[in-house]
Amino acid sequence: MAMDAAMIEQLIRDGLPDAQVTIEDLRGDGDHYAAHVVSAAFKGKTRVQQHQMVYQALRGRVGNELHALALQTGVPQE
Repeated sequence: MAMDAAMIEQLIRDGLPDAQVTIEDLRGDGDHYAAHVVSAAFKGKTRVQQHQMVYQALRGRVGNELHALALQTGVPQE
């Protein structure tokens, strides 16, 4: 069962309210996405910790409804 980009974006925004989120469907199949997430909540966190925060916001859907997610994270430019 595939997820749509809007649902992925909403879940990330629910978990990281200040996030700037860009989602791209890589294959047009609703199973393979790329996400670019920028949030002040990532400040001082390692890249692994940032990714864990996004995965937590997705509530266990990665590997289930969401087959594959290429993830890029960062903090806002000042």
